[in-house]
Amino acid sequence: MEWEDEAFVLSARVHGETGAIVELLTQDRGKFAAHVSGAASRRMKPFLQAGAKVIARYRARVSDQLGAASLEPMGEGPSSLFDEPLALSGLSAAAAVAAGALPEREAHPGAFHALEALIAALAVPAIWPAVYVRFEAGLLQDLGFGLDLSRCAATGALDDLVYVSPRTGRAVSREAGAPYHDKLLPLPPFMLSAQGGLVDGDVGAGLDITGHFLEQFVFHPLNKPLPPARVWLLDRLGEAGRL
Repeated sequence: MEWEDEAFVLSARVHGETGAIVELLTQDRGKFAAHVSGAASRRMKPFLQAGAKVIARYRARVSDQLGAASLEPMGEGPSSLFDEPLALSGLSAAAAVAAGALPEREAHPGAFHALEALIAALAVPAIWPAVYVRFEAGLLQDLGFGLDLSRCAATGALDDLVYVSPRTGRAVSREAGAPYHDKLLPLPPFMLSAQGGLVDGDVGAGLDITGHFLEQFVFHPLNKPLPPARVWLLDRLGEAGRL
């Protein structure tokens, strides 16, 4: 088995004296793990960080065994964010969520491009937390658990959608949801439209929605909690007043 593909590094853990097992999100083949030799070297370490973009060349003698990969860096990678610890927390959370949620060796190009868009946005502090919410919503969509925010689940109304049902992931209008507002999830406007502005509380509300459905539909069936890096991101956004 042999292939070459663009990929983002999701994680890397030491294996042996000089190697590492690297988890990759590839553009065309989904999530793949591979052994990378020489990973402990000073040259290799910068592009084994979560979020680094690489060209991966993979080879395995048998298709279902762990193969070996060589990695060639593409671009500056996460080092450009070293002076932005909050953005690095966002990148770590995104990589951990993708690593935990995506199945092995199953193509998910939507997840690859969602992560690519988030990484591009991390350089813009004013917008990346909202883009992070969209990343998680896109990941849910790509896994078959997309939110339906197009119309009110109860009335079919297209306007004044301000809630999400925690059971179905469908939008609910203000009028229809009023009697049940304490049981519904607030829906921030930016999740409905790219033109929706951000006010205090919107990012937190968006993360509550995506976190709820990631837990309910993805991590709970796998007997896993949300990744710690995702929990820490909420803490750090809260401390920075960005929720």
